[in-house]
Amino acid sequence: MFSKACEHGLKAMIYIASKSMEGERVKIGEVAEHSGTPEAFTAKVLSTLSRHELLHSIKGPYGGFEMDQQQMHQVRLADIVSAIDGDKLFEGCALGLTTCNEDKPCPMHNSFVQIRTDLKSMMESTSIYDLATGLISGESILIR
Repeated sequence: MFSKACEHGLKAMIYIASKSMEGERVKIGEVAEHSGTPEAFTAKVLSTLSRHELLHSIKGPYGGFEMDQQQMHQVRLADIVSAIDGDKLFEGCALGLTTCNEDKPCPMHNSFVQIRTDLKSMMESTSIYDLATGLISGESILIR
């Protein structure tokens, strides 16, 4: 459903938010290790998210990545998906057709419209804070 970059971005953001809630700034290597993502790829994804101002990137020996309280509460999963993958997931055809609508639907159109609407609604209403609290409490995990 998500690209690999988007999967890595979501996991990284959850981890960064959880560490930021504990007052810690994290380096790329730590993010990669605790989210189960390759370090070079993680750096590229986090650079994209930082450019979209979804997290803070601090340079230097005491640098790393962090999120402030406002970001944690305001950044929605949909923001991360849009920054990395664009809005295709929320607007595109299930089969990838360039034109698919109610007048000329693909074979999956009628079933997929409601699923896509529900997914978009969930991703627009879920903050990174919501998921980070589950990680901190131990109710959820990022890697197996």
